[in-house]
Amino acid sequence: MLRNLDVDNIKNEEIQNLFYSISKKFILPKFRNLQDSDLKRKSNNDLVTSVDIAVEEQFNIELKKLLPSSYFIGEELFEKDNSILDNYNQSNYCWTVDPIDGTANFVNGKEKFAIMVSLSFKEKILQTWIYKPLLEEMCYALNGEGSFIGNFRLKTNNKSNLNESNGSISTKYWNDDYKDFMKDLKNKFDNVFGYGCIGYEYIDIANGKRDFAVISKLSPWDHLPGILIAREAGAIDMYFDQGQYNFQSRKQNLIVASNKILNDKIFNLIKGENK
Repeated sequence: MLRNLDVDNIKNEEIQNLFYSISKKFILPKFRNLQDSDLKRKSNNDLVTSVDIAVEEQFNIELKKLLPSSYFIGEELFEKDNSILDNYNQSNYCWTVDPIDGTANFVNGKEKFAIMVSLSFKEKILQTWIYKPLLEEMCYALNGEGSFIGNFRLKTNNKSNLNESNGSISTKYWNDDYKDFMKDLKNKFDNVFGYGCIGYEYIDIANGKRDFAVISKLSPWDHLPGILIAREAGAIDMYFDQGQYNFQSRKQNLIVASNKILNDKIFNLIKGENK
């Protein structure tokens, strides 16, 4: 693994304190207390709030203090400058931040939303954190060393029967080859429902509460943090062409499952119907 002294000195306690302080200052005071002036639509019609913007700007400042030479890639910054994704290909450390994963839930006063942060170097995801502000709960992963909530190590389940499995399938962004098929695919499982917060879903796959996710759009801030947490707990992720998720790629369409048998069964369903 590529590391240096500065990275080795980044402590989970420091990161957790940072999440806690930013959440307390910017997020919690606005939960169920947003004004119309706090809301607007992005170019893709997704909701963004003044809170998303403020949180991301604060992380940009604070994370660069921890690792001064690093790059910063944020969801809201990307809206202004698409070229920031090129930073992933540079020989430097990159922070990737989703200031509020589950913005629609946050806006509607629903409890499932999270802050997600990852640290990468070129193609390697080194460390990731997903923080639940309302619960003050941190889930984190370190490459090669596992996924944890506090001191509890996470482990996926071994469920492999499709008709006993529960998870989520993206409802939009599919191209015409998959749009109708994905609606029918839901009938193969016990239960298919999304949280509106992919960070929560990754954690629940990692801790054995959920079994899979089939995802179309793969913005890096949505998936970098959760992918490492899921992998380190035993999950398998695979593109529809069978390659492993790579955030440097602009590829779409991914299966994440709690174990290889289940992943292969989902892949075979998709491949079999879309030759």
